[in-house]
Amino acid sequence: MPSEMRSINRSDWITVAVLCFVNLINYMDRFTIAGVLNDIKHDFEITNDKSGLLQTAFILSYMVFAPLFGYLGDRYNRKFIMSSGVFLWCLTTLVGSYMKTFGWFLFFRALVGIGEASYSTIAPTIISDLFVKDVRSRMLALFYFAIPVGSGLGYITGGETARITGHWEWGLRITPVLGVIAILLLLTVVKNPIRGEQEGGVHLTSTTWSYDMKQLMKNPSFMLSTAGFTCVAFVTGALAWWAPLYLQLGFQLHPDEMNVDPDDVAYKFGLIGMASGLIGVPLGSAIAQKLRCHWQQADPLICAVGLLISAPLLFFALITANTNSMLCYTLIFFGQLSLNLNWSIVADMLLYVVIPTRRSTAEAFQILIAHAFGDAGSPYLIGLISEGLKSIYLPVQSIRGLLVFDQDINVEFRSLQYAMFLTMFVEVIGALFFFLTALHIQQDKALVDLAIAGGGMSDSICICNDAVDSELQNDRNTILEFNRHHEEPSQ
Repeated sequence: MPSEMRSINRSDWITVAVLCFVNLINYMDRFTIAGVLNDIKHDFEITNDKSGLLQTAFILSYMVFAPLFGYLGDRYNRKFIMSSGVFLWCLTTLVGSYMKTFGWFLFFRALVGIGEASYSTIAPTIISDLFVKDVRSRMLALFYFAIPVGSGLGYITGGETARITGHWEWGLRITPVLGVIAILLLLTVVKNPIRGEQEGGVHLTSTTWSYDMKQLMKNPSFMLSTAGFTCVAFVTGALAWWAPLYLQLGFQLHPDEMNVDPDDVAYKFGLIGMASGLIGVPLGSAIAQKLRCHWQQADPLICAVGLLISAPLLFFALITANTNSMLCYTLIFFGQLSLNLNWSIVADMLLYVVIPTRRSTAEAFQILIAHAFGDAGSPYLIGLISEGLKSIYLPVQSIRGLLVFDQDINVEFRSLQYAMFLTMFVEVIGALFFFLTALHIQQDKALVDLAIAGGGMSDSICICNDAVDSELQNDRNTILEFNRHHEEPSQ
C-alpha cells in the first residue's frame, strides 16, 4: 500500500466506505427493474417503447432536480441533504412496488429519481474535500466501481427474487431496507469536511448560482468532458435496460437452445456487469495515475481509447447473441470493461478543473446534461426505434403466412438488434469529445491550481472570488507559459 494511503485516518476510511455502500444500493435500485423487465411488460401489458419510458421517467426527474441539489450542496449541510434524498427514494421505491396500474407505477419511479439526484450530486464532492491528487483518484475509483457492481447486483436481485418468490415486486422491496441502514450511517459516521480544506482553498467563498453556471460554461475541459460522458451515459443506459431482454430473445433463437436457459440471463448479465466494473473502474484509475505523470492529457485520452475499443466489441456481441452464447457473453464483458474505464477518470477530471466552491454545481450540471441527452432518452429511443422496425418486418411475415411463434421472436430480436446498433455510433462520437478535451485539460487544471493557491505564486494576480475567474480566464496564455517555464530542466 502506498505511504499516502497508509496515512489516511480511520474516520476518512469509514466515510468513504459508507458513501460507497450508499452508491452501491443506489444503482441496485435503478437496475432491479431491468432484471425483471420481461415480467413487468407481461403484467402491465406494455410494449417496448412504454417499458423504456420507465427508465426515461426516472432519469428525467433525476436530472431536473440535480441542479437544485447541486446549489444546496455547495452551500448547506451535505449530510442532511443526502439523508433526506435517500429517505425519499426508499419510500417511493417501496410504495411503487405495490402499484397495480402502469400509470401509478411510472409516477413513483419518477419520484425515485428525485431522491437519488441528491446523493449522486453531492457524495463525490465530499471525497474531493477529504483527499487530493492520487489518493483522491483512488478513492473515486472505489466510489465509482459501485456503479457497475451495484447495477449487476440489481439484475441479480431482481431476477433471483422474482424466481424465488414468484412475484417481481419483491425485488423492489430489498433496497428500501438497506436504505434505512444507509440513512443511519450517513447521519452518524460520515464526515462533512470544509469545502476545499485539503487543497488549501478555504479562503474561497461561494458565488451566485448564475455566476457559477456562466463560468462553468466557459470551461472547455468541463464542457467537452461532459459531452463525452453524455455519450457514455447514452450507451450505458441503453445496454443496461435492453441487453437482458435482447439476450433472452437471442438465446431463444439459439441453434442449441436446449443448452441455453434464457431465464438465467439477468443473473449472468449481472455477474458480467459486476466483474467488468470490479476490474474496469480501478484499472482506468490506475492507468490514469501511471500515465498522467508523463502526459497531462492522459485522462481524456484514456477515456477516448476506451470508447473506441468498446464499440467493436459490443457490436460483435450483438450479432452473436443468437449463434454463440459463450462468445457473446465474453464480448459483452470486455466491451463493458472498456466502457467502465471512464467512470472514475471523468469524475476526477471534473474535480481538478473546477474550483472547490463550485463542484456540487458542476456535478449537478454534468448530471443534467449527461442524463438529458444520454440515458434519459436512450432506453425510450431504442424501444421506439425497435417498435418502428417491427412494423416494417411484420407485414412481410404476415403476407408470406409465416407469422408463427419463432418468426414473432425473430422479428422482436432483429428489430431490437438494429435499434441497438445506434449505441456504437454514439461511442465513436463520445471518443471525439474526449480527444477535444485533451487539447484544453492542461491549461484548465492550471487555472484551478492557481485559484486554490490564493495568489501565492504571483502577487500580481488577485485570486479571490470574482477575480479568480476574470483574471485567470483572461490570462490563459500566461499560465501556460508559466507551466512550460517550470517544467523545463534547470540550466
